[in-house]
Amino acid sequence: MSIWHNRLYLYSAAALVFGIWFSLKVALKKKSFSKDVGTLVYRAVKNNDRDTVVHLSGVKIFYGSQTGTAKGFAQELSEEVKTLGIPAEVIDMKDYDPDDQLADECSNKSVCVFLVATYTDGQPTENAEWFCKWLEEASTDFRYGKTYLKGLRYAVFGLGNSVYVGHYNTVGKNVDKWLWMLSGMRVMTRGEGDCNVVKSRNGSVQADFLAWKVKFLNRLQALAKGEKKSCSGNCKTGGSCKSKRRDTQEEEEEEEEKAALKNNGSEVKTEEQRERREMITPALRDALTKQGYKLIGSHSGVKLCRWTKSMLRGRGGCYKHTFYGIESHRCMETTPSLACANKCVFCWRHHTNPVGTEWRWKMDPKHQNMIRQFRGVPGVKPERYEEGLAVKHCALSLVGEPIMYPEINTFIRLLHSHHISSFLVTNAQFPQEIRSLVPVTQLYVSVDASTKDSLKKIDRPLFKDFWPRFLDSLRALGEKRQRTVYRLTLVKAWNVEEMQAYSELIALGQPDFVEVKGVTYCGESSASSLTMANVPWHQEVVAFVQQLADMLPQYEIACEHEHSNCLLIAHTKFKVDGEWWTWIDYERFQELVQTHEESGGRQSFSALDYTAKTPSWALFGANEQGFDPADTRFQRRNKTKDISGC
Repeated sequence: MSIWHNRLYLYSAAALVFGIWFSLKVALKKKSFSKDVGTLVYRAVKNNDRDTVVHLSGVKIFYGSQTGTAKGFAQELSEEVKTLGIPAEVIDMKDYDPDDQLADECSNKSVCVFLVATYTDGQPTENAEWFCKWLEEASTDFRYGKTYLKGLRYAVFGLGNSVYVGHYNTVGKNVDKWLWMLSGMRVMTRGEGDCNVVKSRNGSVQADFLAWKVKFLNRLQALAKGEKKSCSGNCKTGGSCKSKRRDTQEEEEEEEEKAALKNNGSEVKTEEQRERREMITPALRDALTKQGYKLIGSHSGVKLCRWTKSMLRGRGGCYKHTFYGIESHRCMETTPSLACANKCVFCWRHHTNPVGTEWRWKMDPKHQNMIRQFRGVPGVKPERYEEGLAVKHCALSLVGEPIMYPEINTFIRLLHSHHISSFLVTNAQFPQEIRSLVPVTQLYVSVDASTKDSLKKIDRPLFKDFWPRFLDSLRALGEKRQRTVYRLTLVKAWNVEEMQAYSELIALGQPDFVEVKGVTYCGESSASSLTMANVPWHQEVVAFVQQLADMLPQYEIACEHEHSNCLLIAHTKFKVDGEWWTWIDYERFQELVQTHEESGGRQSFSALDYTAKTPSWALFGANEQGFDPADTRFQRRNKTKDISGC
């Protein structure tokens, strides 16, 4: 009864004991937690960058490249990322299956970089076609969903050429857009490299990439430390950080870019200075010099043709010697404009020259020195050496588009004043310039294809209205009174089946001559899919020319140069009393052009006024097949590569 009466005290004592026990347990747990947190903080401070939390596992660099530029950039970026202690991997897009692998990049804490070039008509390069096709379809496919790539961190740098108006850097823009549509997160703004040195922000695509790379590496270091991207200005609260933060960020990036370019020897130019850039950039100068060019000023070049060397040794001249009587050892091959309006698949220079649709470069207010290098060289004939010092002919072709040069008429008149004949080649994209051209010894138009589709495929012209320009150029050629030539380059499996269309084009411009030449293979190039399989045999060229000539009522095959894989179709007006007169009386031409200039253009003359008789060895069907019997033919013993053409 006593215990029962004192139960209140017992319950109170039990509650007190339980409360003390519970309080002690909680206190001990808090002490242990504080100790663990303190240890982690201590470790984080002590290790600094070696945080226990991994913010960046590595960088994967994807490239879509046609000419190898994007691939080179990818390898360059990989090496620099590795110097930061961050793993990097370079991936060819054609070797990567986005359907199976891309989603994995969302959770492995990597950063994906896409270096993608824009190819013909704004399409992806061949190695990036499937990747881009998949990405485009996935971005609008409900089965993937709008959050399919949530967690993917990426950056895009596009390579393009602003002269292709309408689809400049299209692929880079699209890849950036499609990744964003699938909830990918940009780690920095898309970069754009411009191959057009006139419009490029930094003067070249290489300098554009350098400026972007500096900013990307800085951003990468911040990500590795766990820093979040700075405010972009899209604040939900509508705060005032937008202009301040963005302006500060842009200023910092501008300073980084300038510093990087300065350290790499590139001058940062103002907008006014960018208006007229030098055509020959340092990178272009290196590339062309390696190819044997002697560069003059900022937009011109001279090169010693291999036929010049051949004729100095008495081993025969080029097809122009056979067809028109040029002395190859006295011919200077040059161009006043290294720029061109096409990017032909068979370009001899693998597109190392700049491209453009108009003249936007600075203008400046050798041949003998190059010939002098052959003084005393074994095999060089002394009389040919002495003759070679006096230039008699100038081939305005070499590389680029000479007719683009604003002072082309002045240059031609200067040649004629020194009694140097002029052979000018144009790519048929500048009809007005053809019409305003002063008389030249012989005017060529390259007719690389006979239909709109095949011309687009082979020449890859920059102008959107390339076909009307092409046709109008042929009409403009037909208006000329001096010697005119169509130059057809046969590319096997590309343009040899369009016989009827070729005959129609010849009827349009009515040229005096049609040169038909098998394409010259200039070695492997990522800029073109051309191979030796596309080079026709001489017998195939002969068969093509015979079929074409049969379709042209006023034309016949006149000459052949088997060594160059080339034949000449001539208008029958040059066949007098059954004999061909395709050669040129150069002295007579100089007299006629001088009279023309002195009369202010009133005294004109025609192609028939300065013809000369073609020697028998140059005619089609002759045993010599176009080789001058005055020289000695030289055969290479170990011929390891194709040396046809000139």
